[in-house]
This record gives sequence, C-alpha cells and structure tokens, in this order.
Amino acid sequence: MAGLSLSKGTNLSLTKTSPGLTIATVGLGWDPRTTAGEQFDLDASAILVAANGRIRSSDDFIFYNQMSTPDGSVVHQGDNRTGEGDGDDEQIVIDLAAVAADVERIVIAVSIHDADNRRQNFGQVRSAFCRVLDQDLEEIVRYDLTEDAARETAMLFAEIYRNNGEWKFRAVGQGYETGLAGIAKDFGVPLD
Repeated sequence: MAGLSLSKGTNLSLTKTSPGLTIATVGLGWDPRTTAGEQFDLDASAILVAANGRIRSSDDFIFYNQMSTPDGSVVHQGDNRTGEGDGDDEQIVIDLAAVAADVERIVIAVSIHDADNRRQNFGQVRSAFCRVLDQDLEEIVRYDLTEDAARETAMLFAEIYRNNGEWKFRAVGQGYETGLAGIAKDFGVPLD
C-alpha cells in the first residue's frame, strides 16, 4: 500500500494516520545521474533538535560515521555509495517511544559527499524522495523532491516532530549551497 504523498511545506500526523506507530523507518532514495562523470554518493543524516532549535550534544548528529544515538532511539542503517537499485538507498530507524523527552524534532538531511570537488549538486540528482514506513514496513507518507536545486549540495528533506502529544511528519525541501556543514552549523553541531 502506498502512503500519502505530500508536497513541500505540508505535514501529516503520523500518530493519527498510523495508530500504534512505535518504530518509524525513514527511507531515502535517489537515482544516480546518467551523464558521464563520477558516481554520486548521497549521505543521509538525522539531527535530533531540542526546543531551542539546537542539538543537545554531538551525540544528536547521526550519520555514516556515528550510526546511532547512545540510547539507540535513532539508528542509521548504513551508507549506500551509489544509489543503485530500487527502493530505499539509505534508511534511518527511529524508536519513537525511546526518543528523549527533550528532543522536539528529528531533522532528516541528505548531502552529496565531496560535492564541491566533484562539481555535483542536487540539480543533477533524479527521483530523490523521503518516506516513512511503520513497524510493518508499510509506507505511511512520502515526499518526492521536485524542486530545482541546481546549486544546492545538501537538503533538509523532512522532519519528524512532536506536536501536542503526536508525532508528525513535515516535508521541508530546503536546500543548502554550503553542504552538510551549513546544515550542521544551523543546528549547533560542532565541526571539529
């Protein structure tokens, strides 16, 4: 069963749409570019954000070199370096009940590895999407990136956030020309 498809800026209550949701798998996918040149290596990240709009510590930045929060509430499932194949290219699993109470939202970002040196950007990536699956791996919601992102090397795809006791999903689609470093800086991730 296909989930609901959202457009940029819209949101959906995961709690109401999928009653009993405990484990949310965020799937991200893309197709490599078909022109000549180096392969694209897109990297998914999750940033756990407190009410002040910043991370609580560097433990709240989940990516291919730090695959899990210390409490195991958010776990990256591994780096796909090519985007080959159907379905999700990378997944991040979120145990909603285990997410610390002072985490207000989980931001899902995707960046192009070594984009500046390879002269790559999201305008050259095809069929990029972000979706959420329930614990039975049924798709609840999907956001297909359709915007022209000709200069952006990283994107805030979506966020999963708390609102009045519910977990919600928002399709964000905000591009960054400054790559993952720009996203990290905005949320207070130390870049040492």
